[in-house]
Amino acid sequence: MYNEFITVSKPSETLYVVKKSKFISNVIPITDSKEAEDYIGKFRKKYWDATHNVYAYSIGLNNEIQKFSDDGEPSGTAGKPVLEVIKSKDVKNVLIVVTRYFGGILLGAGGLIRAYSESASLGLKSSHIIKKIKCEVFQITTDYNMLGKLQWELNQKNLIIRDINYTEDVKMKVFVPNNYNIDLEQFIMDITSGNADVKLIGNDFITKEI
Repeated sequence: MYNEFITVSKPSETLYVVKKSKFISNVIPITDSKEAEDYIGKFRKKYWDATHNVYAYSIGLNNEIQKFSDDGEPSGTAGKPVLEVIKSKDVKNVLIVVTRYFGGILLGAGGLIRAYSESASLGLKSSHIIKKIKCEVFQITTDYNMLGKLQWELNQKNLIIRDINYTEDVKMKVFVPNNYNIDLEQFIMDITSGNADVKLIGNDFITKEI
């Protein structure tokens, strides 16, 4: 069970040139195979005049779905190296399409592997990498007198506070990472001298910039 994983938050595009061949890397966040295949189709239309549109993608926290295509390049020299970059960086739910415009100079099998690997690596480096952290989500209800102290103490523990609602009482959601060793209910009771209500309301992922 993954308590956290890294992925990309938005598409990116990079250009890598080696021996006059242009390699355009597009990195896309995805959630399922259909979305991946739809994007692959779009890039094939966009780069219809390219020599090759190579791709690889990985879906699922345990890499349940992995697929790649050499798209006419010698077997094992294109799609697989791109997938190996994804796996080596341990990035989840991502598609990389590397489009090649042949520059007239043959690269050889080793050169192709290096070129596609480098293009994929540069694509990931230029993309917006984020970490998703699985958390238990608590709803805390307290009175206004406790709010300032409660916020300060929670911030000292690096816990995430969201959705503060100001009504007769104050309600807020607090996100506690699954690997965080804290008894939140007892912690809140100690801070507020018992003047609070703490309920576990579910699980969710929070996003952290890295």
